[in-house]
Amino acid sequence: MTQDLALPRTPSFRLDGRRALVTGAGRGIGLAAAAALAEAGAHVALAARSGPEVEAAAAAIRAGGGAAEALALDVSDLAALEAALEAREPFDILVNNAGTNRPAPFLEVTPADFDAVMALNLRAAFFTAQAVAKRLVAAGRPGSIIQLSSQMGHVGGPNRSVYCASKHAMEGMTKAMAIELGPHGIRVNTLCPTFIETPLTRPFFEAAAFRDWVLSKIKLGRVGQVEDLMGAVVFLASGASGLMTGSALMLDGGWTAE
Repeated sequence: MTQDLALPRTPSFRLDGRRALVTGAGRGIGLAAAAALAEAGAHVALAARSGPEVEAAAAAIRAGGGAAEALALDVSDLAALEAALEAREPFDILVNNAGTNRPAPFLEVTPADFDAVMALNLRAAFFTAQAVAKRLVAAGRPGSIIQLSSQMGHVGGPNRSVYCASKHAMEGMTKAMAIELGPHGIRVNTLCPTFIETPLTRPFFEAAAFRDWVLSKIKLGRVGQVEDLMGAVVFLASGASGLMTGSALMLDGGWTAE
């Protein structure tokens, strides 16, 4: 007689019963991340400065059968951020997506440009992650923090010295956070896309020279779409990535392969 063989089971990608916070969720990558998490069963809070925008996004998710709420919030306002989180149950998942860019040649970068990019991409991201992690640690709950980094957190690029600095810093803080939060069962990883066509980046692609340069670097020969990131967000949020922390998940079409 043959004994029954106990096969290992793939950890679930489902997020039923989990609460997720997505910043910069009104459009583009943030909206796609929120939609993906809701589709996987999470209750999603969509945060952005534009209240009407996230209200419409949350309504669209609910209309599709998902659970979502809108949160009009400027994450660079740390007092408002703390108050918003204190008023809600801890979030098991954070997609730290709010960010900006002010492309300029290095020799022409102004202090105002530098401060604006760093304030949102680094300072606000740091303290948003800290605020979410504090609530999880206090509640004794595990969690997953997903930092929206970039391929530019691993390489350099023309006219992007400040953006590259902010994303390289995000990669470093993610590793340090993973070390400290690991004993609490909180995982921290970065998601590193190539150029994704969004309302923020679409004007850049109208310049043929820029689009040609981007396509010459992406080995798969096409600009990324937000749908290219949605499965990765669910993977990082779910038990399917249960042993992954302090890592960078590259979705760059091969840009950094050379």
